[in-house]
Amino acid sequence: MTSTASRTRSFIDLRAWAADATVAPSAGNPFLTARTALPLAEGPITAGLITLPRGTGAIAAMPAEEFMIVASGALRIEQGGQSFALAEGDSLLLRDGVAFTWTADTETRLFFMRRTGGPSGDGAIIPVDIDAPLEPSGAPLAELLVGATPQCRNHGDYKSEDGEFMVGTWDSSPYHRRPMLYRHYELMYLLDGSVTFVDEDGAQATFHKGDIFLVEQGASCSWDSQVHVKKVYCIYRPA
Repeated sequence: MTSTASRTRSFIDLRAWAADATVAPSAGNPFLTARTALPLAEGPITAGLITLPRGTGAIAAMPAEEFMIVASGALRIEQGGQSFALAEGDSLLLRDGVAFTWTADTETRLFFMRRTGGPSGDGAIIPVDIDAPLEPSGAPLAELLVGATPQCRNHGDYKSEDGEFMVGTWDSSPYHRRPMLYRHYELMYLLDGSVTFVDEDGAQATFHKGDIFLVEQGASCSWDSQVHVKKVYCIYRPA
């Protein structure tokens, strides 16, 4: 595998990557150990795949804050009197320190994005509400746009106390943006529409409704959406 130091940072199709990923048999609770990680640059962000077998387990305290989205299967997470039933495409944020039990009635695969070293968490579970009302938000920089300025909207479900780690839902009218240097990591799940990315090496991919992908910090990519786009996002943007 090409080292992170020598390869161009880009976008990663997580479903395509996971099709060839191998998760070693877990030693202990599979929620924490049945994982394989993407070859990302060393730092506070790790991301990858969790493969849960049919069964149950308990987590005494999550070691870091973590966003996760169900790629296939189904999962139930319970904390006290709360129960969160997650089907394919559902997602939530687990704050560090959270204690919960989990149940998978069939093999379930999750994509995760974990941030370490942030402010201490309160042990909360925060589901992503894709039906929440969206409010107008900022558009891409005018000097990067090819054509009209889009109308963008956002709903934030979570933002860390230092403002660096956030989860929510966003949508936009069509737009074309020239390459932009990503100073952040962003995991995206398309709820509607499609978008084409081209990186600095000319690699191109079009993602559609239901696709899950990650843009690496340090990537330089263009964006071209010819239709309305709506997505769930998890972003790490250092101050």
